[in-house]
Amino acid sequence: MTTRRGTVLVTGTSSGIGLATAVTAALAGFTTVATMRDLGRAGPLREAADRAGVTVDIRRLDVTDAESITTCVDGTADTYGRLDAVVNNAGISNFDPTMEMSTLDALRANLEVNFFGVVAVSRAAMPLLRAGRGRLLTIGSVHGIAGQPFNEAYCAAKFAVEGFMESLAPVAEAHGVTVSIVVPASVVDTSFGVFPDINRSTVQAASGPYAPTFAAYVDGFTGQGWDAAGQKSQEVADVVVRALSADRPAFRIPTSQWVSDYLATKLADPDGRAVQSLARTWIGSTV
Repeated sequence: MTTRRGTVLVTGTSSGIGLATAVTAALAGFTTVATMRDLGRAGPLREAADRAGVTVDIRRLDVTDAESITTCVDGTADTYGRLDAVVNNAGISNFDPTMEMSTLDALRANLEVNFFGVVAVSRAAMPLLRAGRGRLLTIGSVHGIAGQPFNEAYCAAKFAVEGFMESLAPVAEAHGVTVSIVVPASVVDTSFGVFPDINRSTVQAASGPYAPTFAAYVDGFTGQGWDAAGQKSQEVADVVVRALSADRPAFRIPTSQWVSDYLATKLADPDGRAVQSLARTWIGSTV
């Protein structure tokens, strides 16, 4: 592995993986443009950068706002004369019990941020990345490989990201841009998906006829090693920055051995039976 240095733009840096990645990239010597939708939430990032003794350039970028994306990407190029890498990290979670009990607006909102937001930022950055033979890196999820019950919209978006980037990767590579997806499991020290007015009781109460299945799912899910599989944001950020620095990173980069083993279940499952069997154990079904 050799060291690459340059300008990297990271989305969704107000907390969690994005915050840790921005600081870690700066520590590694990258000029780091750390973006977020709401600059009023930049305090924790500034404090983390100060503690680490690094400087990050904090800018507004809303992945659902085309003008915001253009302003940020073009502004970065104007300031630094280049853009060497992008880390697509911004995203949202959802707590709708099933697609039947949700609304189409809620489902579309999830896809808008988690899929189309990634595409929009990538499209805007690609001419600069192509000019500098740069790197496009996206934070995926194990749920973009194997579907998770009661999380259909999020999984759909992450599946879409996987397919989009897998299709893009060989074409981008032919024009000098390396495309990778970093795949973490659950991240235990982030505010992602945490809302004070939503918990197991409220989701279960909104599940209608699916309430017993949801209860079985939560009990089974927490009892099958997922808590132990959780990682901290810094662990994932370290993997991201290693991928930014490597000569030839893989397309799909698991962040732990647990993730590698989990992905192997799906990727060696051509007829889908293994994943469906695993999912049935999560909801207590013997069908």
